[in-house]
Amino acid sequence: MQLALFLLLSLGGALSLKICSFNIQSFGESKLSKPAVLNVILESIARCDLMLVMEIKDAKGEAFPQLMTYLNSRYRGRKPEYGFVISQRLGRKSYKEQYAFIYRQRSISVKSVYQYPDTQADDVDAFAREPFVVWFSSTTTDIKEFVIIPIHTSPEAAVKEIDELYDVHHNVSQHWQSENFIIMGDFNAACGYVPKRNWRNIRLRSDTKFLWLTDDKLDTSVKHSTNCAYDRVVLHGENMIKAVRADSVEVYDFKQAFGLTEPEALAVSDHFPLCITVNAARRSG
Repeated sequence: MQLALFLLLSLGGALSLKICSFNIQSFGESKLSKPAVLNVILESIARCDLMLVMEIKDAKGEAFPQLMTYLNSRYRGRKPEYGFVISQRLGRKSYKEQYAFIYRQRSISVKSVYQYPDTQADDVDAFAREPFVVWFSSTTTDIKEFVIIPIHTSPEAAVKEIDELYDVHHNVSQHWQSENFIIMGDFNAACGYVPKRNWRNIRLRSDTKFLWLTDDKLDTSVKHSTNCAYDRVVLHGENMIKAVRADSVEVYDFKQAFGLTEPEALAVSDHFPLCITVNAARRSG
């Protein structure tokens, strides 16, 4: 029975990819030093094959490599289970953040990385934290390669930055020969930051070639007093859209999963991770 179950999982859904994003709110040495907080972060990452991590705020550059050491220590193998790629510190003036992608190396690899220059002639410095774009390869899904454009918008400029992602997609499409795109992250796309009247002026929303998997009622905020669809996933490309199950969108409520109080959950982050699933490759015969 156990052997049959193992074979079923090996040939079926286990080969799909769970792709997630997580704003870990001011991630740095402080959160690493709290075992209960660290455990929730590690478990949230381990649920995913590929995770975008946002709001890394560690000037020393030591916290994230330590996180990876803790994560990979959970697995025994000839090489680390997870690899990563991380941006430089991004931001205006002294405030800086980093994007990072953590990926399961047995099924995903990095083809290339591209730091969006944010120097478009008609709108220089449109982003507080310009996207760190990564082109991935997958061995287990119908989609063999795809590009992820990450974003953590500045709340007060959310409308402008979400709209500017349209230009980022165009720029990256010229830079790389890929038609499969995922745009994801903390859009701050709710609760006053993006008034309803502004949606029609956001090209990423009005252009029907972009599929918004997440609707405006999705709650990705930890606070019980708020119901905000801050975090979003947008797809572009016919094959990419076909490869992702619309019903696979999941907000991982670690507060409920770990039986945490609200203050305990907020010590981890004020955002829940947001996940989607990319279909496993079809098998002939």
